[in-house]
Amino acid sequence: MQQSPETAEFQHWRRNLAVCVVGSFTTIVAMTLLLPFLPLYVQQLGVEQPAAIARWSGLAYGATFFSAALTAPLWGRLADRYGRKLMLIRASLGMAIAMSLIGMATAPWQLVALRLLAGLLGGYASGSTILVAAQTPKAQTGWALGVLSSGIMAGNVVGPLLGGLLPPLIGIRQTFWLTGAVIFLAFLATTFLLKEQPRAAAMSRTSQQQQPADPPVNHRLVRLMWLSGMLLIFASMSIEPIITLYVGEFVQGNHQITLISGLVMSAAALGTVLAGPRLGRLADRVGHWRVLTGGLLMSGLLLIPQAFITAAWQLVLLRFLMGMALGGLMPCITAIIRHNVPTSQVGRMLGYSTSAQYIGQVSGPLFGGLVGGAFGMRPVFLATCAVMLFCAWLNWREMKK
Repeated sequence: MQQSPETAEFQHWRRNLAVCVVGSFTTIVAMTLLLPFLPLYVQQLGVEQPAAIARWSGLAYGATFFSAALTAPLWGRLADRYGRKLMLIRASLGMAIAMSLIGMATAPWQLVALRLLAGLLGGYASGSTILVAAQTPKAQTGWALGVLSSGIMAGNVVGPLLGGLLPPLIGIRQTFWLTGAVIFLAFLATTFLLKEQPRAAAMSRTSQQQQPADPPVNHRLVRLMWLSGMLLIFASMSIEPIITLYVGEFVQGNHQITLISGLVMSAAALGTVLAGPRLGRLADRVGHWRVLTGGLLMSGLLLIPQAFITAAWQLVLLRFLMGMALGGLMPCITAIIRHNVPTSQVGRMLGYSTSAQYIGQVSGPLFGGLVGGAFGMRPVFLATCAVMLFCAWLNWREMKK
């Protein structure tokens, strides 16, 4: 009995999801691995002045996200045209090469250039999001994207931890080489295990456009999702620059401050990892827009008590709860975009969504640092609360139309 095109398209979605989760986890680990030892590596490359070390470290860290933001729409468009698996093969192989070369850098400008190259060639996690969104049955989209989001967030947690553990054991350069080797394994898994239906050499572009199942692009709604994704990341990242200073108001001793700050950052990520698949499944059942609006509202309200804590453990608990509220929001945004654009344009639209999120990732910490420096740390939480509630109101208004 011959399979219908829809059945054939979705028959490998569970295996594809597993490959994408593992590949996204390893590449995100690679992107965040150098956080704990980046200044030390810059120093090893011959930079001695503290101000220069800080400057080169900031450039090197931001370079990857800058180039990734610029190229995400391009890779999304190429994925629509030539296949999403091909883009994941490119990203995993490119990241493996770039990470290995970073371990061979001999000057700080080479480190910055190679970090730019990593962002230019990378994008495995965003490419995985496009593939999973496009090749998962619509009734399971929220759950699948929630699982993928948990894998990505787990990479954000494990990366800095490994970055603190591995260099003392095997050395900084060897850490990059080991990471490159692990990503190369993800490249092999992507090449040989991931299955994608042939793109349409079998199907002309005209026939693609005439598929009745494909909705026209709802540009107003898609732009709202881009804005929501940007504001969501903006609100998540705006707190990062002040957490250590804020914890220092309630804890004495550098060691204790560092430990509690790490717990605060990890608590939000852990909440997201645990809640992502569950909120995704809930969104599949009750509607992605309801979960998105409710999560934004809950996250905004949870920011208010964070501004008025009296002990550090309260911040750990509140950040964990906020991480749970945030867990399913990005998968909901991706699913709403997926359900409101033609299949032939999913990659391009999600590529622009990724770029918007990178804008939030850059502007959020800048906002938090400026507000914290000018008005103190508590107003950062309240200002971020206002951003989240504004985003919730925009989505609630659109949902009611």
